Amino acid sequence: MSVIQQTRRDRVVLLTLDRPEKHNALNTELCHRLREAVDAAVDGGARAIVLTGNGRSFCSGADLDEVYTADFRGALYALLRTVVHAPLPVIAAVNGAAIGAGTQLAIAADFRVVAPTAVFGVPTARLGLAVDPWTIRRLALLAGNGTARALLLACDQLDAPGALAGGLADRAGSTEQAVEWATGMTELAPLTVAYSKQVLNDVFEPHLDAAHLNVAFEACWASEDFAEGRRARTERRPPVFQGK
Repeated sequence: MSVIQQTRRDRVVLLTLDRPEKHNALNTELCHRLREAVDAAVDGGARAIVLTGNGRSFCSGADLDEVYTADFRGALYALLRTVVHAPLPVIAAVNGAAIGAGTQLAIAADFRVVAPTAVFGVPTARLGLAVDPWTIRRLALLAGNGTARALLLACDQLDAPGALAGGLADRAGSTEQAVEWATGMTELAPLTVAYSKQVLNDVFEPHLDAAHLNVAFEACWASEDFAEGRRARTERRPPVFQGK
């Protein structure tokens, strides 16, 4: 069962992915539950949200039993849009691995606080998958072009010191320290914060005419390599990609 723990700390809502047996991997249900929890926190008068994971991982990525489905993709991107456009500060307390969809969730937040065990990665090229143009642009803007290329083209991973040095992470610290930081933000004028976040989103991510990029994105998901990645996982062997 996919569960979100919700804890209210005055005007901060702490949302914890609670699927430790799967290292908090996202499936369709968990995406829907987390999106609903973010909306409920906003509707309930929260002034800040902290996202984290139960156990050793923040979010190990997409549940591989569902990552190949259109329903999962729709649920994931609806969740990411909700986090990005929430009219209050959202902090990702990255307490461990944030891989694939975990990195996407972390970069959708406004801030990232990283524990020493935090690690980021986007290994889609190992699976024959692809992330959308928004993810690639946001990752490059936050982490820098070189780091984004290393994560996406070489499937390298980025540890906490590297994330702090490159700007992907904002602070080192625990989930409790992230909550403390968020608590300070709750004293600020909420309309001003919401306005500033909206303008920053518009400036940081101006409208992108991504029609041709979306064609390439969808082509990855319709490719023979995509099917090969899925077969290889089922057959428990390394995939052999042909670029088709």
